[in-house]
Parts: sequence; structure tokens; C-alpha cells
Amino acid sequence: MDFGPQTASIIYIVALFAILYFLMIRPQQKRQKQHAAMIKGLNVGDNIVTVGGVLGSVVKIKDTTVVVRVADKVHVEFLKSAIAQVTEKKEAE
Repeated sequence: MDFGPQTASIIYIVALFAILYFLMIRPQQKRQKQHAAMIKGLNVGDNIVTVGGVLGSVVKIKDTTVVVRVADKVHVEFLKSAIAQVTEKKEAE
């Protein structure tokens, strides 16, 4: 099989896009799905860390936001997307 320079260029470009997909796009989609599952599984009483580094405990869950207790009598409202991780889940009763 004899490939011309044009065919080789097309194969090279397709290969680059495939590498880009498997090294960058696919892992990012996986992380987005994991983050969405974490947000969906969020419960009152869970300890969280926000993307800004604020630690607190979830007091109330609304549609797009959560109210977090960061200190005694100090409640702050954050977007759900601002939650980086759940550090400790409240035990199911």
C-alpha cells in the first residue's frame, strides 16, 4: 500500500485528535461526572471543603446552593459547584 503525502497528513491529524481525546477530554469528563455524583450525594451534616479552601459543615441544601456552618453561629451560602470535596460523611441513622 502506497500512501501519498496528503493521506499521511490526514492520518497524522486524526491520530493527534485521538491522542488529545484520550489524554485530555475523556479524563475531564470523568472528573465532571464524579463531581456531579458527589454533589448529588451531599447530605446535611457532611463536612466539606470549598474550592476556596473554606472548611465547614452543611446545614441546609437548596436547589443550586448549600448553607455551610464555618464557625459557631456563622453560616455562609455557597454554590454547589464551589464544593471541592466531601471530607467526612455524616453517619446514616
